[in-house]
Amino acid sequence: MRVLVSVDMEGIAGVVHGEDIAPGHSEYERNRKLITAEANAAVRGVYAADPAAQVLVTEAHAKFRNLLPELVDRRAELLRGSPKPDGMMAGLGPDIDAVLFIGYHGKAGTPRSVMAHTVSGSVVADVRCDGRSLGELGLNAALAAHHGVAPALVSGDDTVAAEAAEVAPGIACVVVKRALGARSAALLHPDVACERIEQAVPEALAGRAAVRPVRFDGPVELEVEVYRPYMTEHALLIPGIERIDGCTLRYQAPDFPTAYRLVDLIATLGGI
Repeated sequence: MRVLVSVDMEGIAGVVHGEDIAPGHSEYERNRKLITAEANAAVRGVYAADPAAQVLVTEAHAKFRNLLPELVDRRAELLRGSPKPDGMMAGLGPDIDAVLFIGYHGKAGTPRSVMAHTVSGSVVADVRCDGRSLGELGLNAALAAHHGVAPALVSGDDTVAAEAAEVAPGIACVVVKRALGARSAALLHPDVACERIEQAVPEALAGRAAVRPVRFDGPVELEVEVYRPYMTEHALLIPGIERIDGCTLRYQAPDFPTAYRLVDLIATLGGI
């Protein structure tokens, strides 16, 4: 079995504020240990299910340099640094059997959700594929589905668990904190969070065939809404992109992977 573990940071137990996840802050350095611990918990769960497994851990937060490499489970391979092909989902391919999403968060605009955003919290207000609004979990689950790979488990706060039920019915959820607001939560102890992730992974892998993620076959109409009109201007240099109102870009993508990559590119260009 080959398993991809995509590790974000906002959904880690103990994390509630931007300073917790931003390099240069003392809290960030402490939380690097917590994100590495939760990633390792998922890795241990995979090997408990299949001692012969191969595990790829792909960084999915900010510049993709958050985990402490020397503390990562030595049985796993770490995909680190930016840019990476397919960003948060680097390593995904038809040879992967399942994806685990660790430390994920709600999509932009979700009320009472810890640090909810989509791709870029300062640029992207919403992403719609064929009219359906998707956050990072939905986009990443759909990319996995495009490759025939099952999204098996997600961990994070209770709002991303609710979102998961909509974009990947049947996916296993580990709630490590209950959101009280955008910057507050009721938290499990980090050790307890790791225990629950590790314990949930084998059953999630065993039941992955029952998960029904959102899927897009064929061309996809992509709409990306940004927060300010000027954030559209660099993206308009991309052939085929049109602006349909002051803050919304539209692109007719030939397939979902192209739409997925365009979201990341628009977020990057909008931040210039």
